[in-house]
Amino acid sequence: MKFPGSVLVSVFLFVAENAFALYLSSAYNSAGDSIWLSLTLLFSLLPCVLVQFTLILVHRDLKRDRPLVLLLHLLQLGPVIRCVEVFFIYFQAGRVEEPYVSITKKRQIPKNGLTEEIEKEVGRAEGKLFTHRSAFSRASVIQAFLGSAPQLTLQLYISVLQQNLTLGRSTFMALSLLSIVYGALRCNILAIKIKYDDYEINVKPAAYFCIFLWRSFEIATRVGVLVLFSSVLQIWILPVVLLNFFGFFFYPWILFWRSGSPFPENIKTMSRLGTTIVLCSLTFLYAGINMFCWSAVQLKISSPDLINKSQNWYRLTVYYMVRFIENAFLLLMWYIYKTDIYINVCAPLLILKLLIAYCTAILFMLVFYQFFHPCKKLFSFSIYQGLLTCFRCLCFPCKKQRHSDPAERADLKSPDDSEIPIQRQKSEPQNRNPNLKVPSES
Repeated sequence: MKFPGSVLVSVFLFVAENAFALYLSSAYNSAGDSIWLSLTLLFSLLPCVLVQFTLILVHRDLKRDRPLVLLLHLLQLGPVIRCVEVFFIYFQAGRVEEPYVSITKKRQIPKNGLTEEIEKEVGRAEGKLFTHRSAFSRASVIQAFLGSAPQLTLQLYISVLQQNLTLGRSTFMALSLLSIVYGALRCNILAIKIKYDDYEINVKPAAYFCIFLWRSFEIATRVGVLVLFSSVLQIWILPVVLLNFFGFFFYPWILFWRSGSPFPENIKTMSRLGTTIVLCSLTFLYAGINMFCWSAVQLKISSPDLINKSQNWYRLTVYYMVRFIENAFLLLMWYIYKTDIYINVCAPLLILKLLIAYCTAILFMLVFYQFFHPCKKLFSFSIYQGLLTCFRCLCFPCKKQRHSDPAERADLKSPDDSEIPIQRQKSEPQNRNPNLKVPSES
């Protein structure tokens, strides 16, 4: 049975972040900074409450008689008691023979073009651990992008304005960055397991390391760009954030509307209003993820699983191209309007470092998909071929337009007689015999 290390990491980050948030809140209260105090508590308590609801809903505790667990969740200690429960199940497993065992069937990743189906016995204890891991994976994503990401941006913004970086704040920012990267990593693994649910997935340590570097560079660069821009153009950061957020929030709904599919009834135990609330919550989280990094899990509301299981290289390419251009534009605006607090900063060098860091993130992403993706043998074509096709579609539409323009101009010159020359051109190559005369049209 696999050691539940992911649960331990999730609980550690949850407890450490909230503890440092309370410490910094007390420091801001002592200094009289009521605005920083309120925002720090908001970005700490809101995801904390959402994490409690997520764990309760996944385990369906509202339908079970567990008042002590619900009380601990109300006290925001749900992840801690869940972690204790996970390790109790883990250490008790195997000591007593389980009366109930289920059998799951998975296919192996093809080797030399061949694949085989394997059967695996899953006991009740292992099934419970799987449910706990799944719940904590989703909780980590919520904690990362609805709490840690805005918290990291806020604390870095405060440090830039005050030109002071304390030990407590730097440790808090490091924990927040680690939490975001871990949440993005869990999102990547979750997307792989959802898309290739029929296969036995084995993610190697090199793949974890590659995803960690990819997400670290991507998220750190994005947060740095937003903080620099907001430090000189405080008013304009609000339209940038709202445009990004609502663009990604409505994007899955626009695709659903264009597909013409009926309203999804994925959650049969809920009414239409409840289903709508759940779908809006999912798109809210989806928008929060895409604000800071590429969401590996792509929503598809018209699908029964709510997840787009196809590998869309075109959407991936467009996202990173647009995000790179946006980051470069925001940095340019910061360079133009920078204030005296950056008098000791070499602005061109800082811009160059941030853009190189973002390109480094893209490089690690390409390395992961090309070499370390656990299901790369199931791709219809490689990442190189996919991106090449996307670049052709994006960069060469004008060539196709140029080739089609002469024919369109020829048709426009003689609209009345346009059908006769076309018919003659079609009939002339078929007349192979020069002695055979074609009757003229009168």
